[in-house]
Amino acid sequence: MSETNCLFCGIVAGSIPATRVAETERAIAFMDINPATAGHLLVIPRAHSTDLREAGAEDLTAATLLAQSLVSRMIDRLDADGANLLSCIGEAALQSVFHTHLHVIPRYQDDPLQLPWHPTPGDMDQIQATAAKLV
Repeated sequence: MSETNCLFCGIVAGSIPATRVAETERAIAFMDINPATAGHLLVIPRAHSTDLREAGAEDLTAATLLAQSLVSRMIDRLDADGANLLSCIGEAALQSVFHTHLHVIPRYQDDPLQLPWHPTPGDMDQIQATAAKLV
């Protein structure tokens, strides 16, 4: 999707409405209209990039720092018990808007959100072989 067709670029430009909760020179935070839990919001860099692989370091830093401050607000002001920070990269990872964004999801004891995996011990040989490819 090009920058001219980007939903989030429209939000940055103000041509698409959003419930903004915080902004900086380089990043904007607004409420997700399909919330996983009460208070779920998105943090985006103002500059268009498809995902965090393409985001400039200053933009990614600004978005991450804004997300960090919002996690503290969620825990203090929404009585959240914790938070998840999530970035989906590519369709296989459930990315649906191709503009770099971070989901900041407040978590509550007994909330209905289930993440897509349940940690189980892995095969250590396979883990080490995979790690060797990433070093």
